[in-house]
Amino acid sequence: MNSKYNVICIIGLSIALIGCDGGLPEADAVNCSGRGMEKALTAFKNNEAERQAFLDKCEALKKEN
Repeated sequence: MNSKYNVICIIGLSIALIGCDGGLPEADAVNCSGRGMEKALTAFKNNEAERQAFLDKCEALKKEN
């Protein structure tokens, strides 16, 4: 019975984590530099207009600092 409970918990947590996809990433300090930029840009692979808007926001953040 314990192993059944573990399997059910693992499946439930997996579904919850998959459902946590919050959409497109926001332009912030983490997403606009290094590895964060790589991960963020993969989210925009099918939407060039959104990708360019994201890059423009990142450039604006760099100019503010």
